Amino acid sequence: MTHISRRQFTAHMFALTGATLLGGQTLWAAVPAEELPSSSSQLLGHMKWLNEPASVTISGERLVVRARGKTDFWRKTFYGYDTDNGHFFHLPVSGDFSFEARIDGEYAALYDQAGLMVRIDAKNWVKCGTEFFDHSRHASVVFTREFSDWSTMNDLATTGPVWWRVVRKADSLETLCSRDGKNFTSVRMGYLVPSATAEVGIMCAAPEGEGFQCIFDNLKLTTTGK
Repeated sequence: MTHISRRQFTAHMFALTGATLLGGQTLWAAVPAEELPSSSSQLLGHMKWLNEPASVTISGERLVVRARGKTDFWRKTFYGYDTDNGHFFHLPVSGDFSFEARIDGEYAALYDQAGLMVRIDAKNWVKCGTEFFDHSRHASVVFTREFSDWSTMNDLATTGPVWWRVVRKADSLETLCSRDGKNFTSVRMGYLVPSATAEVGIMCAAPEGEGFQCIFDNLKLTTTGK
């Protein structure tokens, strides 16, 4: 396994995506849906971080991430605060799409979480994945339109990876999970603010703990280009 610094990783992504650096700000061109790659290794080269994690290691199509402590994505409901400092590795996708990944983590502290995210902006987004609370793993989905809501069920596995998939169609987003990557169970479908482009990718956060390690692989993106 090869460990690379965030500076090296950023330079690698620049080379693959044609991103440019202007006045200290990185400018990323939105790639048309029909031109986006679908394999894990190619997708990684098109993605960038919102809130960089403590560390990132890439080995082929496998991404190992160390989440920073006291990080989360949440808006207002019940807890009364806005938190937008979780880690989100993403790329812009236009039109309808399906995105999935296999996800595992060393879940241990309250609310440790890793999964997928679809984001229009800071007030409109969806995250789904495995989240740790009540001393066990749960399948967790949060839809946010100004205010966050939260739904959970028992996770499909007590240990090991789970596949998650998000499917966008017009103004809706469906979240699904699978134990084997073939047979998916629909967890929840909800409203997503219509937008020509959405940021799509993998996310992790450690709201209460000091950080934890999670693993992402088998990334797959399918688009319609609508």
